[in-house]
Amino acid sequence: NVPAILYFLEKGAQPTRTVYDILRKAEFFKEKERTLS
Repeated sequence: NVPAILYFLEKGAQPTRTVYDILRKAEFFKEKERTLS
């Protein structure tokens, strides 16, 4: 759930490597969807 992650980041939660991986994958999939459509 990307919006929830962004919300926690905005609230000042310390991002972990896992969070960055999730965000990177989310961006990657969004780019793929844009390319395929």
